[in-house]
Amino acid sequence: MAGNNGNSSPAYNSGKTKSSVNNGCCFKKSKLFYMALVTLLCSVSYFFGVYQHSLLTTTSQKSTTKNCLPSKTNLTSLEPIITDLDFSSGSEDEISTAPQMASENVYEFPPCDIKYSEYTPCEDLTRSLKFDRDRLIYKERHCPEKEELLKCRIPAPYGYKKPFKWPQSRDFAWFANVPHKHLTAAKAVQNWIRYEEDRFRFPGGGTMFPKGADKYIDDIGKLINLKDGSIRTAIDTGCGVASWGAYLLSRHILTMSFAPKDNNHEAQVQFALERGVPALIGILASTRLPYPSRAFDMAHCSRCLIPWSKNGGQYLIEIDRILRPGGYWILSGPPVNWRNHVRGWKRTREDLSSEKSDIEAVAKSLCWKKFAKKGDIAIWQKPLNHIQCKSNPKLIHKPLLCDAQDPDRAWYTKLETCLTPLPVVSGLADIAGGKLKKWPERLTAIPPRISSGSTNGITEKMFKEDKHMWNKRIAYYKTINYELKTKGRYRNVLDMNAHLGGFAAALADYPLWVMNVVPNEAKINTLGVIYERGLIGTYQNWCEAMSSYPRSYDLIHADSILTLYKNRCEMEDILLEMDRLLRPEGSVIFRDDVEVLLKAKSIADGLKWNTQLLDYDDSPHIKVKILFVVKIYWTAPEDQKLRQ
Repeated sequence: MAGNNGNSSPAYNSGKTKSSVNNGCCFKKSKLFYMALVTLLCSVSYFFGVYQHSLLTTTSQKSTTKNCLPSKTNLTSLEPIITDLDFSSGSEDEISTAPQMASENVYEFPPCDIKYSEYTPCEDLTRSLKFDRDRLIYKERHCPEKEELLKCRIPAPYGYKKPFKWPQSRDFAWFANVPHKHLTAAKAVQNWIRYEEDRFRFPGGGTMFPKGADKYIDDIGKLINLKDGSIRTAIDTGCGVASWGAYLLSRHILTMSFAPKDNNHEAQVQFALERGVPALIGILASTRLPYPSRAFDMAHCSRCLIPWSKNGGQYLIEIDRILRPGGYWILSGPPVNWRNHVRGWKRTREDLSSEKSDIEAVAKSLCWKKFAKKGDIAIWQKPLNHIQCKSNPKLIHKPLLCDAQDPDRAWYTKLETCLTPLPVVSGLADIAGGKLKKWPERLTAIPPRISSGSTNGITEKMFKEDKHMWNKRIAYYKTINYELKTKGRYRNVLDMNAHLGGFAAALADYPLWVMNVVPNEAKINTLGVIYERGLIGTYQNWCEAMSSYPRSYDLIHADSILTLYKNRCEMEDILLEMDRLLRPEGSVIFRDDVEVLLKAKSIADGLKWNTQLLDYDDSPHIKVKILFVVKIYWTAPEDQKLRQ
């Protein structure tokens, strides 16, 4: 104490009597008592203030979710508390216009005009007419310039209802959600789709299988094995309403279906997505399909009207690129079995016979073998490797093997007339690129692209750690989004930055599918790994719109996507695109740096999303947080019905 250093105050000098010492002791005790009392009162006052604040916060959260973000100064100590976000379904009969703005301090994105209800920015039919019609280039992706981007929210059509749950959605869709009857008349004989009162019914028919996709798939199954798990990923070119892919799902085969957007087959991909079937708008024209090499176990064309033998066989060469070694190409329709259909197809015998010969010549030049033919179905098989192809003098000159190209590069990459070389092997029976496990072991086995070291920067240890990490993260997500625990709540799911597909793999037991996107700007191209796991996905630049219709997805996962595109494009444009893709009452899970998420939350408020900022699952003391949002239910008003 100060009394021992010779510089004491008079009350504590060294010449003290006994009584003065006693008085000093009493003074000390009295001072300590008052200090304790003041401390106690301050503590009580502080905790009472905290309690009052918590009551106010709770009351505010119960009345609305728009102000559930804590103050900026408290962000480092956020606790993972579940707020009263409204997940209840809008009544199927309830119609509402856009609700009032969530906050006066954020920019409000107004509703777009109803004419944009089905707007697909990069496949806009009006814009497409400006481009070359040769080789259908005008039907490819042509995205709007920055100054053309819409700064409004795409409305759901009046009467929009929550889609049927899977598997019922495979067979039914609400008319109000996709109010187009053209296909019901145009494809009536082929049994694609029927209109019944307030809904559409999908009997499962197709141009070459009017009796149903199931029977057609059974016929294919008599020629190749569809039951042993060796075939897991498939692609359907010119898919119609995707019935082939829809019925393959019950056989544990996951199909990427695509078709162009045009006036002749109105909303066919939109119908597929409404049914809960994976699909994208797309066309084989002048650029590669947005998938890596050796992605699919099986490719299919049922009267898809693609001129396979034209342009130096480029379209079959592209199928060869994305088909895995030993994979199958299935063709039904012209010119297969043309003698029995020559009148119905309204083409000359010479034309059909010539097309058949040309296709077989291109297939042979790719070293494919004619595997089977029965009735209207013909099947070719890609070789396991290119050893014989390289040594065969009849095949080595047409087409030439591609030189110094990246076989996985496929974002705005021009088609080539050279053959994509397969990875080198030592023996005739060796599978180029490595042998894949059968499904479902394939999902968790080390993908050959990783075990071989061909995916730079990814090791087997990293793959195993990623798998464990996503199992843990999904478990945590379920604590903040209780609907994720409910099997059947979500069907169409989008992962905007999929990396190794761990998010999708952790949800494999749920009745849903995930479109795994590897951004074109990602440091490592991992989409080939995702396909080797038996999952599907696509490439995408998120500064542009996705080739999909509005209201395609129930759940969107965005892991570090906003940080990846920081300084590349405007964050509000990415969130507006997410709003376009998300169904009413759909959810988004952002995982990103807290400063990025604060800006995202401000934009989300302008989109009228319900938001909640939460701790990262590992620790509240790191800058990575989770922003969980729910898109509210709203539609265009009754006086803005879509023209039918």
